Amino acid sequence: MQQDQLFAEIDKRTQLALSNEMEMLTFYLTDRQLYGLNVFKIIEIVETPKEIAKIPLSHPTIKGEINFRGHPINLIDLSEYLGLDPIDFRKKLSYTLICEYSGTTQGFLVAQPNILITKGWEEIIKPSGNIYESSCLTAITYHEGVPIQLLDVEKVLNDIVGIDIQISQELVEKGRQVVRKSHHILAVDDSKAACLLIKAVLNQMGIEHTVVDEAPKALQLLEASLTPDGTSRYTMVFTDIEMPVMDGFTFTRKVKSDPRFKSLYVAINSSLSNKSNQDKARQMGADDFIPKFTPNNMAKIVIEQMEKANQRLLADS
Repeated sequence: MQQDQLFAEIDKRTQLALSNEMEMLTFYLTDRQLYGLNVFKIIEIVETPKEIAKIPLSHPTIKGEINFRGHPINLIDLSEYLGLDPIDFRKKLSYTLICEYSGTTQGFLVAQPNILITKGWEEIIKPSGNIYESSCLTAITYHEGVPIQLLDVEKVLNDIVGIDIQISQELVEKGRQVVRKSHHILAVDDSKAACLLIKAVLNQMGIEHTVVDEAPKALQLLEASLTPDGTSRYTMVFTDIEMPVMDGFTFTRKVKSDPRFKSLYVAINSSLSNKSNQDKARQMGADDFIPKFTPNNMAKIVIEQMEKANQRLLADS
């Protein structure tokens, strides 16, 4: 596929409503293996400029800043981050994937874009074993027998630019005032960085919580949480969108279409925070949409739902 055709196809596909499939751009790094990235995170693909503005005291994998539509953005060498040979963008033709994550824009330096492919989430395999626990690999899939590695870009960004996991002291104090022993929050996310933030926020507020890395596991826990009167022990649920086996939209639809969980508060917590995804979340029955890595926003939603839960307990007593 010619580069201009590839760019045009990405522009076309990013306008589509999300389905239960993942549309990904495959690309090469310096090891010539295939990697994949969700098309809906990609704003644009550009040829990497030869000259960039160096950022003093920045992470070594941040090669500098490039100008994107009048704004400076980080240029991050994914190859170097993975311990591979850096991309020699000054001497060789290379490309930058301009991506949006939770309202921030980043540039990811790659050796060569490849092709667009569509995969069902059930075809996205989560690797197991100790070697993957500390890696930035979040999943693997195959195309015509060739493995494609999906990176946990949220972990990449956490390692390179950092993620704020602290909530304001005011919210900490207010949270501890409304939290009751009966409150229990369920969260599902396959990103290690996102799980770290969720746990940190809820720990600061003193709320009991369970975090799992796959939607089917969360469904099993919801089933097991039903009390004799038919209600769930969980006060609310957070879910990511991009997850192996079952995506967050499908998970949300399954939960909200089940009469037993219809009143359970479900908030989608995703870095795919554009308007089309927020609209899709509402269509699936989600009660709220929270951009990832905004700890104060998460804390406010939690407090609001804990207060409502406390009011229901008073009304029932």
